Amino acid sequence: MNDIQHTSERLRQFVALCAFIFLLFGLRLVDVQAVQANGYTKRANIELTNTSVLLAPRGTITDINGVELARSVAAINIVVDQVQIADPAKTAAFVAPYLSMTPTQLLPLLSGNKRYQIIAKQVEPAIWNALNDALTKYNNHVVKTPGGLEGRLLGFYSERSYVRDYPTGSLAASLIGKINTSGVGAGGLEASLDSTLTGINGRYLFANGAGTIIPGTKEVLTQAKSGTGVQLTIDRDVQWVAQDAISAAVKSTHAVSGTVIVMDPKTGAILAQASAPTFDPSKAIKDISVLRNPAVTDAYEPGSVGKIITYSSAMEEGKITPLTTLTVPYTLKVGGTPFHDHEGHPTEVLTTTGALAISSNTAAIKIGAMLPNQTLYSYLQKFGIGQLTGSHLPGETQGILHPVSTWSATSAPTIAFGQGYSLTALQATSVFATIANNGLRVTPNVVAGYFDPSGNFTPSKPSSTTQVVSAQTATQMRLMMESVVSPDGTAPEAAIPGYRIAGKTGTAMRPDGHGGYSGYTASFIGFAPADAPRYVVSVVVQAPQGQHFGGVVAAPVFKKVMNFVLQSKHIAPTAPSTIIYPLTEAALKATHASH
Repeated sequence: MNDIQHTSERLRQFVALCAFIFLLFGLRLVDVQAVQANGYTKRANIELTNTSVLLAPRGTITDINGVELARSVAAINIVVDQVQIADPAKTAAFVAPYLSMTPTQLLPLLSGNKRYQIIAKQVEPAIWNALNDALTKYNNHVVKTPGGLEGRLLGFYSERSYVRDYPTGSLAASLIGKINTSGVGAGGLEASLDSTLTGINGRYLFANGAGTIIPGTKEVLTQAKSGTGVQLTIDRDVQWVAQDAISAAVKSTHAVSGTVIVMDPKTGAILAQASAPTFDPSKAIKDISVLRNPAVTDAYEPGSVGKIITYSSAMEEGKITPLTTLTVPYTLKVGGTPFHDHEGHPTEVLTTTGALAISSNTAAIKIGAMLPNQTLYSYLQKFGIGQLTGSHLPGETQGILHPVSTWSATSAPTIAFGQGYSLTALQATSVFATIANNGLRVTPNVVAGYFDPSGNFTPSKPSSTTQVVSAQTATQMRLMMESVVSPDGTAPEAAIPGYRIAGKTGTAMRPDGHGGYSGYTASFIGFAPADAPRYVVSVVVQAPQGQHFGGVVAAPVFKKVMNFVLQSKHIAPTAPSTIIYPLTEAALKATHASH
């Protein structure tokens, strides 16, 4: 009986022990599945899954015909998960040669707790393939080594990236600009339109194994959104001719710089904006000053091209006509200061047309004196002097136009022949476009519109307009400006056979920054056909050596560019003008006598 009781007691103890053990297992199971479930899940995700950036391509920049000027080309970023890197120093020593880096450079990028760290941007696929193959081979060898699993080199991944490519090289570089190493616009339109061109990055989830993405495990969490594309008003072919012509002129004259702008005066659209010297946006830039756009950042005194404002203002106010006669001396003293023309000549009696044709400074002073200072100032403002053009091009300066209250006795006469104030090449082009467009100033623009990633195009809003002078004044000014290109004018080199050309030369002294002048600015701005202008071409050459007159330095560039524009745009030749204004009083009298 005692044996039976003893056996029963042992069974009860055994059952109790088993129950206790099962209770412990149950409690542990509850702890694992409920209490610590989130922790284990998190650890599993850390070890088995990663999230990474799904980079978005930057918007494309094209010319008016869809030719790509800036685009994003697919490349590869190499990324690491620092948490998976057990031995950063060992890993750096192994990986560095494949990335053309030193272990010292690479080590900081491998050390830490970041789940996402880019160690090489925009590399060629061959570089990633070589590194990945080497890592795989190494890790496979380690796996076969007893106890060697902890020695694996893990945590390296590739992701889609993009390289900014400029397929036309330096063409329009000062206008388009470039991006920096962070993928942000660093100059030109790349900078001013950065928020438009930049896309929105997405994210994706993936499972990793042995330090690489497990095929088929990528899951997009947020789709990347491509940047908005921009279509410019620039015509690639016109731009090329303009760039070639101004580069050759700057080189041949040993000038500091040069700019050419081609504009449609009716719409304000810029077909070309070329500067020399230029740069290649696909290459690293050491001197960031080359990123500036001289057409809008560099202000200069216009010289005789500014006489167009003086003449137009006086004509609009009824002070002169194309046939008003003026006694034009070589030297004229105003406010105790003598002013003179560029070349010596005896006192002449010229019509205002003749005075414009030979670009007389003293005649311009006399015409400017017909207007109160405030009136002349107001017309300068109406033509856009001393204010931004509204083009929204980055770095644009408004130039300098001092208020009348600060003018001295010599300010008005100086301003009358185009010195004493400053403007940009784009402002000067706008002045001539206003005359070409019957006195209506149109805001210059370079963006034709935008296209979304699906290719849907949205045109830009039409440019704003301002009536500066009447259509009658503009028409008479165009006829007068044709005389500048005649054999008796200052720019016969700008004439194009078969077309009526109107324009004006400029030869201005360059301020030296110390209150004096040194060197010259040579320019020519004109439009064609003169009777129904379609295009304006402006040429500005800074500090040419040797010959420095606008008719000699800039007019041939105008001719080359305008001739190409007229031909490429299929503009028909025009018949000679039936109205020719006499240039001298004698010629005027002879005309009257013949009638």
